[in-house]
Amino acid sequence: MDQEISILQRYLVFAATMLFISLSIAFNISIFIGFLLSIAFTSWVLWKKGFKVRPLLLAIFNGLKECQSLYIFILLIGGTVSLWLSSGVVPAMIYYGLQYMQGFNFLLAAFIITSIAALFMGTAVGTLSTIGIALLGVGRGFGLPPHILLGTIVSGGFLADKLSPISGLMNLTLASTNTKYREALSSMTKTLIPVYVFTAFIYFMIGSKYDTATTIGTVETYQSALQQGFNLSPWLLILPVITIILSVIGLKPLYTICLGMVGGMIVSKIVQALPYRLIFSSMMIGYRGDTPSQELNRILFSGGIASMVEVVFIVAGAIALSTLFEASGLIKPLINRVVACIKSEGELIRKTGLISCFLTIITCDQTVGIVLPGRMFKEKFKELGVNSQVLARTISDTGTIIAPLFPWNVNALIIGMITGISALSYGPYAVLCYIFPIFTVAYSFFIKKIFHIHCSKNKHVYNR
Repeated sequence: MDQEISILQRYLVFAATMLFISLSIAFNISIFIGFLLSIAFTSWVLWKKGFKVRPLLLAIFNGLKECQSLYIFILLIGGTVSLWLSSGVVPAMIYYGLQYMQGFNFLLAAFIITSIAALFMGTAVGTLSTIGIALLGVGRGFGLPPHILLGTIVSGGFLADKLSPISGLMNLTLASTNTKYREALSSMTKTLIPVYVFTAFIYFMIGSKYDTATTIGTVETYQSALQQGFNLSPWLLILPVITIILSVIGLKPLYTICLGMVGGMIVSKIVQALPYRLIFSSMMIGYRGDTPSQELNRILFSGGIASMVEVVFIVAGAIALSTLFEASGLIKPLINRVVACIKSEGELIRKTGLISCFLTIITCDQTVGIVLPGRMFKEKFKELGVNSQVLARTISDTGTIIAPLFPWNVNALIIGMITGISALSYGPYAVLCYIFPIFTVAYSFFIKKIFHIHCSKNKHVYNR
């Protein structure tokens, strides 16, 4: 049935989707409305072409049901951030960070610290909602612009989704391309090393403009306010350390964040002596710091579980839309047309990356941008004699890493809700996230060897 939909109509659906989402952003209304309009328009087009309503609704329902753990995870992040603030865990991380990182190029240090933590935690959003929040507070204490600092933290944090062996998205990439982690890692270092070094250099140059040694007065004011507002101790740092250890040993992110939230409750009661009523309200409707510094109080703020409800609805809208695209076959014919005319390795890498990016952008999530290119380009890579690990690398360097750059993407929405800073503000400074796809596309033009269709008969497999 999907063959009856013309190419023009397919592009019309995608254009309408982007229009509805863009108008939601432009008029400052919930992106959920944009998704609802997109779903309604797409469903109408499909219905006019003979698709039955019941199978489409069933596909959407199943897609939403499969992601139910994601909704819980998002809500728990809101509660955990609030409890880590009320318990003094994040304030302690800020306090000791201010104490020991004076004189450092903080922007470069934040990038390196976040990227290392991300590899161990295996989740970009989890890293940003814990260590990232603390680094954001420390950086503000040193006078760094929040949007620049958040862009830096996002760059480091999203190495989790791209590279961590315990990342769900990384393992999805490996499964979709039928590649082993060790082989994929070997291929990924060819782009990772130059991009990481270049990104670190950019942050070093930007960070050099901010002298953390000259902000002693502000640092002392913040530290004094933190001491008056919380019972601080190095022992409070045990909770984030345990969280990282649990991630390293392979505990699922949902369980890790749940234990982190329970730990926040316990510490809030025992160390900060907060009443149960305040602990519960912090978790549910948010927490605001109560220190002598009003500026610091604006940093020590979280909306709790309640603030993440809208995000859950938006994520559900994104999932419903992407499920509708995939179940109706709107996307596959377009990809097949692109795949059929590829004649060289460079063109193969370039188009794989561009399609992976396009799918991540249009479906508002990385999953489709990983699975569809992984499945549909796999045979083409084999046909042209290019190793599947190059396919895994290309997808992770493009569709996976660009996710937080777009305001309507699930990741950007969560980051914005946690930090109060939009993707439009931090995006230009999330250098790693756009240097990777640029480098991948540029690299594809420098591949000299041309592979014609008959090369599929060759036994030699190339690993670029």
